[in-house]
Amino acid sequence: MTSPAPTTDSGRLLRRGLRLEYATLGWNVVGLGVLAAAAIQAGSPALAGFGLDSLIEIFASIVVVWQLKGAHKEREAPAMRLIGTAFAVLGAYLLIQVAVVFATGVRPATSGAGIAWTALTFVVMLALAWGKIRTGSALGNPVLRAEGKVTLVDAYLAGAVLAGLVLNALFGWWWADPLAGVVIIYYAATEAVHAFRHTP
Repeated sequence: MTSPAPTTDSGRLLRRGLRLEYATLGWNVVGLGVLAAAAIQAGSPALAGFGLDSLIEIFASIVVVWQLKGAHKEREAPAMRLIGTAFAVLGAYLLIQVAVVFATGVRPATSGAGIAWTALTFVVMLALAWGKIRTGSALGNPVLRAEGKVTLVDAYLAGAVLAGLVLNALFGWWWADPLAGVVIIYYAATEAVHAFRHTP
């Protein structure tokens, strides 16, 4: 069955949703290179973990672009499951990362590039998350709203990594970053369960 043509408002909202996803994709693709270089230079597991989070965010954005371009109801459930999987992978990785850092007492070097990028990412991702959640709510599109929460997790993770990097640089508090990661693990697990339970 052919889907009805979108109204003027829904068409405008769909285009806005796609622009938000393309902006997220572009930012995270650039971020992969910046984070990889900073992580290698500083020997920072936090920055390496944040790079993986950027990969998950790229994956989630691609899923949402696929769903928005299709605009078919039957795509909603598999898209939500894929986003739930992204949350679960993020939470599992962070859990392992926190355990390893506390067990080994890894002390990364100071990274000026890492501090600058995570500070910028924190602000940018908060703005993108707000736009996606608001647009998804206006469209009645739970997939876009859910991916907005993935972006919100990305912002929280940027803030946690930033705090850890700054505290390590100023006071040598190497444990601050993995401790902040525990909060993100809880949030990611909650959103993964919500996404898997969603029924269109």
